[in-house]
Amino acid sequence: MAPNERAQKNHDELFPDHVSTLAVTDPELIEMFDNFAFDEVLQHGNLDTRTRLMVQLAAIISCQAVREYRAMLGAALNVGVTPVEAKEILYQAVPYVGIAKAFDFIHATNEVLTERGVELPLPGQSTTTPETRAEKGLAVQKEIIGSDTVEKLYASAPADQQHIQHYLSANCFGDHYTRTGLDVSTRELITFSLLVALGGCEPQVKGHVVANLNVGNDRARLIDVLTQLLPFIGYPRTLNALRAVDEVTAS
Repeated sequence: MAPNERAQKNHDELFPDHVSTLAVTDPELIEMFDNFAFDEVLQHGNLDTRTRLMVQLAAIISCQAVREYRAMLGAALNVGVTPVEAKEILYQAVPYVGIAKAFDFIHATNEVLTERGVELPLPGQSTTTPETRAEKGLAVQKEIIGSDTVEKLYASAPADQQHIQHYLSANCFGDHYTRTGLDVSTRELITFSLLVALGGCEPQVKGHVVANLNVGNDRARLIDVLTQLLPFIGYPRTLNALRAVDEVTAS
């Protein structure tokens, strides 16, 4: 019992010379999963391999699957995702999943990169200073989310919650979205994947469907992303995200 020829070829591209221990202990499961994840779903859509691995890494962080993350990070590096890109996916995750959930993944990433001879720390990617982060963050927030939407968020927030809106502008957008290493459209796909995989974030998922559309990631691209996330995050969260895409793009 083994994966089919296409699934095995695609699997070997990511994991050359790797023999799964689960293929020995759980051959039926591995046959089903590999045929699905590394053949059937790959036949849908137009995501390139690098982008597919990047959004899957983001989702796996949200799923808190450190062992799977280590394996998929190695696969991502094998197909051309750079160490800087890998670190930026992880840094992008911090304002969405929180440092508590990101902590183990930071160490896992450093271990994988060190094992591959990558010198740490990597070159810095920040483009803001403590003095400019709020202004630049607000500007990129308005670019991505929409000026009217951002102004409404500030206007509708009670006085005792205004500081949270400032944190969103300065920290979430100013500290993170202004970084180099990933372009804005890729960062939005990463954020979408993080939120979808977290679960229970449907309002934020809808907000970032809009944001993705604003930066050029259309409905078809978002559905392609969800298709590639499905084997890793399961059907309930995928279906919830598809509903969000449908509701936003129907309006």
